[in-house]
Amino acid sequence: MEKTYHLMATAAAGLESLVGKELERLGYEHQVENYRVRFDGTQKDILNTNIWLRTADRIKIIVGEFDATTFDQLFEGVKALPWEDYLNYDSEFPVAGRSKKSELFSVPDVQAITKKAIVNRLQEAYHIRTRLPENGYFAQLEVMIDKDHVMVTLDTTGESLFKRGYRVNKGGAPLKENFAAALVLLTNWHPDRPFVDPTTGSGTIAIEAALIGRNIAPGLIRDFDIESMDWFDKKLSDKVRDAAEAQADYDRTLDIEGFDIDENMVDIARENAKHAGLGQDITFKQLAAKDWTTDKLNGVLVTNPPYGERLGELEAARELYEQMGSVYRNLPSWSKYILTSDLEFEKSYGEKATKRRKLYNGALRVDYFQYWGKRVR
Repeated sequence: MEKTYHLMATAAAGLESLVGKELERLGYEHQVENYRVRFDGTQKDILNTNIWLRTADRIKIIVGEFDATTFDQLFEGVKALPWEDYLNYDSEFPVAGRSKKSELFSVPDVQAITKKAIVNRLQEAYHIRTRLPENGYFAQLEVMIDKDHVMVTLDTTGESLFKRGYRVNKGGAPLKENFAAALVLLTNWHPDRPFVDPTTGSGTIAIEAALIGRNIAPGLIRDFDIESMDWFDKKLSDKVRDAAEAQADYDRTLDIEGFDIDENMVDIARENAKHAGLGQDITFKQLAAKDWTTDKLNGVLVTNPPYGERLGELEAARELYEQMGSVYRNLPSWSKYILTSDLEFEKSYGEKATKRRKLYNGALRVDYFQYWGKRVR
């Protein structure tokens, strides 16, 4: 019988429930917690979720969990885990560490003792008396202690899932791809409706919308750490990707546009979309947000305008919000979704949001102001 692993998809604060919904759509039972969603799966499922999850950061195997208040308990608990199932005698395995509200609060000591316990276990399992060479495949481990509860994990992803592989150029202050995907998934957009990002920057929101609209798996064109581990079934690499590729819808017509006041950013956005294989699906144009208008109905607008975080910039940002308000109020059938760290946004915009959702763009608290349109049949 195929081995089942205890897994978790890690997520930014505020996005855990979205990751849970994605897992549900993929057919996995799951449990949402702070910063992560737990689920069980086989090797195939590990690769499948790495390839398909749009809003998660990483997929990790939970190698083991136990409680510990002393370094002896930590050592024995870690040593008791079946490390030879995951690591070769020569695997390179750095151990990252975190500790919160726990007796064992010294993270360097926690890391050192965890590493020593794993080395000890591997030396016994592989009958080695000398030092482990650590020149084989790479496996990033992490030991996390929260209120004396220890969790030890193995990262299967490698570079974070937001690195889709299509962004060749960033421009200034870009949104992470998985955060941009979250902004799209939090709207009422459906691929048969128009979609606009009026401050598109490097094009990330529009590109993520096109990937969603075409049902293209976001991790299709990149590799994952698990694929270089000896115990992983290499036949799955092509099999899972082929299955994901078969689900893409290349026939649907999409109406996605991105505008920016800066012509250089428009060029960057075009280049990124082309690299994602979506050059034909998105129209990018140089245009100021205040100059955009449309006759189309029932569209969805998603924007991440400048926040005015730096001194003196808030005034300019609020002027832009005011301009947006006067333009967008003339589009009652459109739903508008605006992300900003300016919690006074509604004052400048001139209208109270239907709903606002608290999110974190990195460490920065931001609110997602949602204005739902009245759909015209």
